[in-house]
Amino acid sequence: MFNYLKQIWNTKDLRKKILFTIAMLVLYRMISQISIPGADLNAIRDVFQNNDLLGAFSMLTGGSADNLSILLMGISPYINASIIMQLMTVVIPKIEDLQKEGEAGRKKINAYTRWLTLPLAFLQSYGMLVLLNSQSHTPIITNMDDPLTIIAIMMTITAGTVFLVWLGEQITEKGIGNGISLIIFASIISGVPQMIGQGLFLAQTDESKIIPFATIVLITVILTAVIVVVNEAQRRIPITYAGRGVKGKSEQSYLPIRINQAGMIPIIFAVSLVSFPSILATFLQRAESAWLRVVADKITVLFQVNSPVYMITYFLLVVGFTYFYVSITFNPKNVAENIQKRGGYVPGIRPGQQTEEHIGKISSRLNLFGGLFLALIAVSPMLIQIFFRKLAIGTVPLLISGAGMIIIVGVILELIRQINSQLIMHDYNKFY
Repeated sequence: MFNYLKQIWNTKDLRKKILFTIAMLVLYRMISQISIPGADLNAIRDVFQNNDLLGAFSMLTGGSADNLSILLMGISPYINASIIMQLMTVVIPKIEDLQKEGEAGRKKINAYTRWLTLPLAFLQSYGMLVLLNSQSHTPIITNMDDPLTIIAIMMTITAGTVFLVWLGEQITEKGIGNGISLIIFASIISGVPQMIGQGLFLAQTDESKIIPFATIVLITVILTAVIVVVNEAQRRIPITYAGRGVKGKSEQSYLPIRINQAGMIPIIFAVSLVSFPSILATFLQRAESAWLRVVADKITVLFQVNSPVYMITYFLLVVGFTYFYVSITFNPKNVAENIQKRGGYVPGIRPGQQTEEHIGKISSRLNLFGGLFLALIAVSPMLIQIFFRKLAIGTVPLLISGAGMIIIVGVILELIRQINSQLIMHDYNKFY
């Protein structure tokens, strides 16, 4: 381990990228502590103590809502813009053609996504401000009815989201790893010490909390190990390339398809959508119409965190987004065509359409296992808390949510792959 870290430090380009990434993440955490001027921080803290859903949503989108930061919305508008653009690739042929153009097309789609982020951030900032203000007994922001005041705050929050997107792109280009994922990773990790400290404090003051806390720590370690194993697991489809081996013999290779092909993206998408009914209900609770308030109360009860409807919806959304995301990012037809162009074939399967169907069938089955796994991990902490309550052994705060664990493991594994590839490239360049 020491030699590995020494090798990383001695690689000049890699060292610069890692230090740049760390500097950008430190900058992100510093700016996230800047609150909106004039905000009542005591009132906002009371809101988040009574609403776990808002806190989880803020954490998983890289925001910092518990102190009403200028980064209030995090990258949630960018995530929503990405979802819309993903849908547009299926609906609008021109955008689908851009996706097929490779790097140039991807840059244009990213540019459209950034421009779409601006109006979404502006509108969502207003919705979040109204939501938070409605949840508090005392006004979080005074003069909410003053257009100049609210527009200035909305522009500040929008600028914060744009800054985060820019920061993520800088980390991607000049640092190491996916910048957006690293920002979410830093947001989740920053809350872990507080959860550990809170759990230890409860265990120290109340002996009945010791067993739940120790159990939560053990379960977190076990789930993390399971996530690592499943994330790295893959199905290898054998491929034979005729006449490419030594002395014209066939060369044997394989096409790896991971069980978790979608990574952490379905979790992020699902969190954004499963939070929407509760947020909408919060607005409706202040409606003048009595039947709207009744509907809002029912939605609030149904989509309360840890409720059966919330968990089932969350579960199904994760599975659904797994299929949706993989259907966009993985095209069996293109894979089959590339194999055929290189003179390869799957043993026992005819090239062309049969190969496409064979690869598509395997990918679909793996998606089922991958989607169910992601969904089960996402809801497992909620099930654990319910199980603890049923046994009457007490509960303690979760160290990391299921979604948080998947994101953390995914980001760390991707970082390790990036670092290893950089090390290999550095060693390779020594000979030239």
